[in-house]
Amino acid sequence: MTERVFIAGAGGQGVMLLGKVLATAAMKQGKSVTWLPAYGAEVRGGTANCMVIISDEEIGSPYIEEADSMIILNQPSLDKFSGILKNKGLMVLNSTLAHSDKINSAGTLQFPFTDLAVEQGNIKIANMIALGAYLAKNKVVSTDSIVETMKEMAAGRPELLEINKKALFKGVQLADGK
Repeated sequence: MTERVFIAGAGGQGVMLLGKVLATAAMKQGKSVTWLPAYGAEVRGGTANCMVIISDEEIGSPYIEEADSMIILNQPSLDKFSGILKNKGLMVLNSTLAHSDKINSAGTLQFPFTDLAVEQGNIKIANMIALGAYLAKNKVVSTDSIVETMKEMAAGRPELLEINKKALFKGVQLADGK
């Protein structure tokens, strides 16, 4: 099994954190992993993306030419990168900030992640809601491993852990239709 995940959004939306949490959790499960971040020239507010490859085998290159799955958090990222999603791949789309008529609805999860994050009281957790939705449909990494990774990254800040856990499970519930 090899899963190639392309994650993109605006600088400041937590794209790199989302990718790092996913990659670290996969490593905890004994998978081979690569994480390749790329920042736009503007950094905060400009485009940001990362490529995460998770595999049962050794990975030759961290670069993704064709993604099995994409998590897209804004319109410029959708416009720029949607062409690298393979046919019948999974698109997880933040419908608050991105819209397209060209997306195959059968392979697309569209939820207003940013609006939901605001409702939860913190716009910065939209990335974790999106991660939860992705994991509900593609169980390449367990939510337990994600939560363990979050605990380590938020060490000494229990309030961060709780809001991010809540966001993760909100995304899982959305995608599961609960």
